[in-house]
Amino acid sequence: MRDLHNQIRIMRSISPVAVGTTGTGKTGTIIDRKDFDSVEAEFSYGTITATNAVITATLLHGDATGAMTSVADADLIGTELLASIPAGTPRTSGSNKNVTKRLGYIGLKRYVQAKIVSTITAGPPVGANILLGMPETAPVVNP
Repeated sequence: MRDLHNQIRIMRSISPVAVGTTGTGKTGTIIDRKDFDSVEAEFSYGTITATNAVITATLLHGDATGAMTSVADADLIGTELLASIPAGTPRTSGSNKNVTKRLGYIGLKRYVQAKIVSTITAGPPVGANILLGMPETAPVVNP
């Protein structure tokens, strides 16, 4: 098959939400990647109006759902930093408005989970989806 539609499964990990708790962030749903060989995390966020803001995406993984740990940099493709806004520079347009970024996972753990942490209490809405690819059998039936 030449189409992408039947080769991937998209799972929502974090519904769009303002990540308003400084430091603790928002942890998403654990995604079971059984029967899929590749994982890509997609993060989207709205307009950042605060200054001195840093929003970081983290992927967690584990062999069991009760043992999730941060993924080592060697098992990631891309950067975990979603946005970094300098002090005194509010951004309502340009590169920090309504952005989508992605982070690849090349580790071997069965379960993955997205997490978003912000340094500001009034952050923009942020969401995360996990894309599972390279299925053992296709076409993929999305839930």
